[in-house]
Formats: sequence, structure tokens, C-alpha cells
Amino acid sequence: MEINTDQELDVSGLQCPMPLLKAKLALNALDVEQVLKVIATDPGSERDFHAFVEHSRHQILAFEKEGGTYSYWIRKGS
Repeated sequence: MEINTDQELDVSGLQCPMPLLKAKLALNALDVEQVLKVIATDPGSERDFHAFVEHSRHQILAFEKEGGTYSYWIRKGS
């Protein structure tokens, strides 16, 4: 999968709610339409990130789950 990212955030080893909180801070620093790639190891992040984008203007462009690693490509909305 080839998605151009503007920033990558590795929150491996952190547990809920830290992966989502750090991703929110990173998204706040990006411009609209920029893409943040988040790498997490917390299984709860799958539920948290999908629920977060449902209630925001952001969009998950792609999601990968490989072993115990969860990767999200999130485009910042307006």
C-alpha cells in the first residue's frame, strides 16, 4: 500500500487513551488534507480510532492489522 504521509506517529507500547490523545495532538498540528500515519500496539486502538473518525471530520484512508501492530492512515478534515 502506497499512501503519501505528511507525518508518522509511533505510539507502540502505549495503552488507551494515550494512542488516540497523541494522534489528536498530531492531527491538530497538520494542515487540512494532510495525512498522519499512526502505528499502535494497543488492541483497543482499533475501536477507538474508528469511533473517533465517525465523530470528527477526519477520515481513515487505510487500516492494516499485522500481528500485534495496528496502522492507520488518517486524513485531516476541515
